[in-house]
Order: sequence, then C-alpha cells, then structure tokens
Amino acid sequence: MRRLLAIGFAVLEIVAPRQIIEMGERIAFTDPGAGRLRPWTVPMARLEGVAFVWLLGRDDGVPARIETALAVVRFVLALFPRTVVERSLEVTYENADELELKRWVVPATRLLGAMYVIAGLFARPVGTPADEAA
Repeated sequence: MRRLLAIGFAVLEIVAPRQIIEMGERIAFTDPGAGRLRPWTVPMARLEGVAFVWLLGRDDGVPARIETALAVVRFVLALFPRTVVERSLEVTYENADELELKRWVVPATRLLGAMYVIAGLFARPVGTPADEAA
C-alpha cells in the first residue's frame, strides 16, 4: 500500500509539479510567495517524479549503484542538513539568499536524513521461505 501511495505522489509530481512546489513553499517558507524559481526547477521536479515511478515500479528492487548513491545522500542529509538546505535553495531559486525558512526546516532535514539512514541500514527485504522439497 505504501508503495502505491509513493507512486501516486510521484505521478502527481509529474502531472502537477508547480502545485507540489507551492505546497512545499507554504510549509517551509515564512513568505511562501517570495521565491523566484529557476527555469529548470519545474522540469527537474517532473524528472524526479519519473525517476521515482521507475524505481518504485521495479520488481527487482533498486539497482546497487543507485542504492549506494542514496546511502551517501542519507548520510549527508543527517550530518550536514544546513548545507543541504542552502545548496538546494541555491539550485532551485534565483533569489535563494532572500528566502527565509521556518525554524524547524533544518532540524527536520537532519531528522529525515537520520531516519533514512536507519531505514537503509535495518530495513532489508525479507526473503521468501525456502521450499521444503528443495
């Protein structure tokens, strides 16, 4: 069920990226209308949605190289949340230095990274039981 919900959100990101971005701005910024998106932000949001649909729709799981890259991202989020948020804003907005984040955004980024690390370390797929006849 979670996988289906995640795929649904990814499809929504493909179909309506501006609405997803605006929702994120309302949640994270003290003045949600202050940001000026860079020209590539909306197409990149769509591409992110496509990548998530592709990854979540695979029956054979996430390829090892992508899993390694995701592990690095998880640790960076957990260890350097302020840097991640600042760089993300610079890439996404033309006026990143003018944007004011709500107080909880950086601590929440650290928490999210830590939760991703824990999930990546301990949440492994459980194999199917061995056939007794084999």
